[in-house]
Amino acid sequence: MASTSIASWAWIPIVIAAALTQTVRNAAQRTLTAQVGTLGATLVRFLYGLPFAALAVVVLQGLSDAPLTLPAFTAAFFLWVVFGAVTQIAATAFLLAAMKERNFIVAVTYSKTEVLQVALFAALFLHEIPGWLTLLAIAVATTGVVMLSLPQGARGAGADAAPARGWGGRVAMLGLASGACFALSAVGYRGAALQLPGLSPWLASAWGVMTAQALQSVLLVTWLAVRSPQSLVAVRRAWRISTLAGFMGAFASMAWFAGFVLRPAADVRTLGLIEVFFSYLVSRRLFREKLGLMEQAGLALVAVGLVVVCARL
Repeated sequence: MASTSIASWAWIPIVIAAALTQTVRNAAQRTLTAQVGTLGATLVRFLYGLPFAALAVVVLQGLSDAPLTLPAFTAAFFLWVVFGAVTQIAATAFLLAAMKERNFIVAVTYSKTEVLQVALFAALFLHEIPGWLTLLAIAVATTGVVMLSLPQGARGAGADAAPARGWGGRVAMLGLASGACFALSAVGYRGAALQLPGLSPWLASAWGVMTAQALQSVLLVTWLAVRSPQSLVAVRRAWRISTLAGFMGAFASMAWFAGFVLRPAADVRTLGLIEVFFSYLVSRRLFREKLGLMEQAGLALVAVGLVVVCARL
């Protein structure tokens, strides 16, 4: 009984760890964007994360009770991984482009509209219908997201700021596109996780992330080699911060994947909104960006949504 209770709560610290390390990765990638370009910074999280994902597979496989053989991969597993990997590339590129246009937390916040889209896509592709408490948590948290995306005084008014405001501007479109692709990626990785029922959550996540990041690295390296070889040179030169971004990205991806093994995608991504709070701290402390009263109220609503989604257990 006690072990069942513990297991039912295990996904919560895993998702919180995913959100925290993802925030660090986002901050590292943002600083890289000016040096290596948007696609170069997107590549960093996959290429430099791949060795860590491979190491995790070796270590976790050795520590597990599973035979030291390849898991029984199915065609469905690879199809879901490809779907998740490609949409994750697009999501990361859209997010980094949004960060170039607006402050760190606002760009992240627009992308967090993914929570509504995850619920929709999970119902459509995986037939996972959220319960009413989950829907309530999504509604409350998304209201907070909307309030966060309409800053009152976080940045000065003026001609330069005007295009970035509102839901019809360039930042909103990039953020919404990022959210949609992150939602599709979450569904893809949840679908892949369901194809590995015999493995522990962390071992399943390590195999899934290593497979996805290998594919993502090949795709992006090939594209940049043809279209922007100077970006590859810049990525190699910026190896120190790229290694940090890769490590944090690999850990975050494995934690998200492990969360998808344990819980439906809508629950995982709703709790994942705690990343907004971590992004707020980074925005204030590292990038010296400020939020107005409306945005602070939005953060409070996001917090209420997180409490609700955890309380439904």
